[in-house]
Amino acid sequence: MAAVQVVGSLLRGLTREAPREPPPEPGNVFRRLSARLRALRPDDSSFARTEIHLLFDQLISENYSKSDGVAPEDVNALLVQACRLVPLSQNDLVSKVSQLIHHLLNRLQVIVDEQNLDFLLAYTISAIQQCSSWTHMAILQALAALVYCNGSKCQKLLQNALKGIQSLLNSGKMKLILTEELGALLAVLKKAMFHGLPGLNIEIPTVLYPTLLPQYDGRPPAKPQQSESCASRPTVPSKTLRQMTFILLKFQTRACALQVLSAILEGSKQFLSVAEDTSDHRRAFTLFSVMIASSIRELHRCLLLALVAESSSQTLTQIIKCLANLVSNAPYNRLKLSLLTKVWNQIKPYIRHKDVNVRVSSLTLLGAIVSTHAPFPEVQLLLQQPCSSGLSNSSSAPPHLSLPDWWKKAPSGSSLEETTINSPRNSSEPCWLVRLCISLVVLPKEDSCSGSEAGSATGSTYEPSPMRLEALQVLAHLARGYFSMAQVYLMELGEVICKCMGEADPSVQLHGAKLLEELGTGLIQQYKPDSAIAPDQRVPALVVTFWTMMLNGPLPRALQNSEHPTLQASACDALSSILLEAFSVLPNDRQILCITLLLGLNDNKNRLVKAATSRALGVYVLFPCLRQDVIFVADTANAVLMSLQDKSLNVRAKAAWSLGNLTDTLIISMETPDPSFQEEFSGLLLLEMLRSAIEASKDEDKVKSNAVWVLGNLLHFLQPSHIETPRFTAIIEEAILALISTVVVEAAMKVRWNACYALGYVFKHPALPLGTASWTSQAYNALTSVVTSCKNFKVRIKSATAVSIPGKREQYGSTEQYTRIWNALVTAFQKSEDTTDFLEFKYCASLWTQICQALIHLLSLASASDLTCNKEALEQDGNMVRSYILQFLKSGAEGDDIGTPHSSQERDQMVKAALEHIGSVQALAGDTAKRAIMGYLEDILTVHLDSAGSQVALLGLTQR
Repeated sequence: MAAVQVVGSLLRGLTREAPREPPPEPGNVFRRLSARLRALRPDDSSFARTEIHLLFDQLISENYSKSDGVAPEDVNALLVQACRLVPLSQNDLVSKVSQLIHHLLNRLQVIVDEQNLDFLLAYTISAIQQCSSWTHMAILQALAALVYCNGSKCQKLLQNALKGIQSLLNSGKMKLILTEELGALLAVLKKAMFHGLPGLNIEIPTVLYPTLLPQYDGRPPAKPQQSESCASRPTVPSKTLRQMTFILLKFQTRACALQVLSAILEGSKQFLSVAEDTSDHRRAFTLFSVMIASSIRELHRCLLLALVAESSSQTLTQIIKCLANLVSNAPYNRLKLSLLTKVWNQIKPYIRHKDVNVRVSSLTLLGAIVSTHAPFPEVQLLLQQPCSSGLSNSSSAPPHLSLPDWWKKAPSGSSLEETTINSPRNSSEPCWLVRLCISLVVLPKEDSCSGSEAGSATGSTYEPSPMRLEALQVLAHLARGYFSMAQVYLMELGEVICKCMGEADPSVQLHGAKLLEELGTGLIQQYKPDSAIAPDQRVPALVVTFWTMMLNGPLPRALQNSEHPTLQASACDALSSILLEAFSVLPNDRQILCITLLLGLNDNKNRLVKAATSRALGVYVLFPCLRQDVIFVADTANAVLMSLQDKSLNVRAKAAWSLGNLTDTLIISMETPDPSFQEEFSGLLLLEMLRSAIEASKDEDKVKSNAVWVLGNLLHFLQPSHIETPRFTAIIEEAILALISTVVVEAAMKVRWNACYALGYVFKHPALPLGTASWTSQAYNALTSVVTSCKNFKVRIKSATAVSIPGKREQYGSTEQYTRIWNALVTAFQKSEDTTDFLEFKYCASLWTQICQALIHLLSLASASDLTCNKEALEQDGNMVRSYILQFLKSGAEGDDIGTPHSSQERDQMVKAALEHIGSVQALAGDTAKRAIMGYLEDILTVHLDSAGSQVALLGLTQR
């Protein structure tokens, strides 16, 4: 600004000395100043910088207009010369030249020719990267002026912008939460989609909205509900971005646009989930969910048309990947059927395409189809089609494709075929996709598709590695979502796994191990105890044979392959998926092999392996054939305790989970008549487990949630001999205080719920000094605080449950403590609807039920001094408590409180038992509390029984 003032004063001085003349025309001034500027040469002297400053200030101070006769080429030449004179190290001059660019282009509305535009864009972009931040505003204004009205010439800038959008979307850093943001982005992209088309000039829309296409919907066009934001929707030759993905002139541009669309679809599941068109909507306006569904259908139509029309393998790959992203995110369970069928039938021929990338992406798409909403009825029907269905007569196949049934081939006399014949459910129709994937993995490749195969080793007889890996992934998807079909090929898949895990390529080994894990998990789900399959058929000899083949094959070698820890970890996960009934009938040496391998791997330095091993041991310790083995349980405990000290949070979380399972087995052992397990289990190990669990209860929530569960189990498992030992006294109190602290601390719901459960489990132990110990009041205060104030109602319910567990009056401590518990439960009624989260309201009825049970339980144990306090509380809040107890008794009769542990008769009996107990209490002289409370309970029972009788009478009348 000072420079401008100096220049102004100099010019005024010069003007006073000259004779008065009319002010020169702006166009003449521009040409004169331009000539002076073009005459300068780059010079870093202070004199040269001052002169440039003066010229820039004079040029910026003029108010030019288009009518001044300034030629565009003169403006272009001046701006280029100005940039050449200003090095990027001079921040003040860079700012000034940026202002000049912005001023001249805005005032004169000049279209910059392409060559000069490239130079000016490069200069401004470099300035942004190198100059100080205070100059950025001026530079960005200059850049905006250059791009505005010159966008059609910014080829490189446009490509970089598209790549930038793609990178932002792929990285997940660009959150398109508001629909306005998505609409604006689609509008810009739509403009870019038309770039380069000859003879086409469209106005860029502000926001792009999906438009229903009546010719595709099969119904008359519905008029969208109008709003302020949609009144100015633009009319353009093409309806949406998706319609143009296949008509651009250059395949590189098409591929780039498809990448952007694919990136948008990749994170769109939540947005697309609102789509719904399973029923016909005949309204005066179009629902948003219907508009989204229409856009999804249009996306399918356009991409499938693009698939047929495309000849470039590179773009074809992008189309198929885009389809895979669409399939992975679209809510087909809310859409009309046939969309997946069309994609399925049209993609099948491309599995045989000459380009390996097209073949791989085709398998990826098939994998996405079998993964969506699995098991999905439409996909199930597609999987049951004959092998050649949709192939030989497909009109969508490009002319250069042959469509042989090549995957039907199998080596003559192959054990794969023999095992398929002997597979369970061999009457079921085979799944052609399983057969295809098996063939891609194990059979030699054919010459017709062996062109430039990326990813295959020179001289390899098999399909390229990416193709085989994708086939294994599809098999894993099928095992996860459609296990009943994959099970038909169980032994055949077992041989595929053995072959893959025996190969040298670690990636193939890893995918084989993943497939084994999915098959093992499928078998576990198939043969759960509550399964509809008859018990005598749940463990066929085939499953045992399958796992014997795995353990006699390369699985043990993979577990010991220290060069590839990821493979070891995956093999551990696979080994933990063994069906427990199958494990129990394995040969003894195979069982020992599994245990030895897992215990040995627990010392592994790799955290992935250690985490997987800890989890696997936690699975095995629940096996009935192992959990009574004190030595195995002790070895597992020592291994898991070691992992609980690991630096990795994931390892500690898995170890805490496994320790929880291990302590569950300790509780189960208490239910057996044979006390030998409890007697033989080491007290020192028990002490160490308590110490480790206490420390783990201070860890992150992932660890803490299982640590408090462990503490509850261990405290409940303690034998009287342990409790009486001095070395256990302090650790028991420390463990209980750790639970109390976790109950009241702000933590995840699961952590606090488990802590309340664990305290309730502690209360069940008859040998613990509940009621007399110093921690008694702290425990009850923590639980009553939670039942009245915790935001999560599930935690409130569990705390009320814990309060009602003690079975003796002395376990509740003093009368004052008893009264505090009673009053807190009454307050919990009053605060049971105080929540800002409407999702918690569905738990209100369960909370009321649990509080009623706790209050009735307290009454059934009350002493004479307690009744006085109860009477005072009921005089104040008796009507409210009465209404809740009546609802509690009524809900049992009507059955509207699902999951409540007591029937109607049992609830009545609870109140009667409390009434009988109070009647047996020896009242204090002159105390009317006993009689008042008895009358209170009798009145509740009378009202309830009268109401129940009326309902019975009404029911009988209705039946008559």
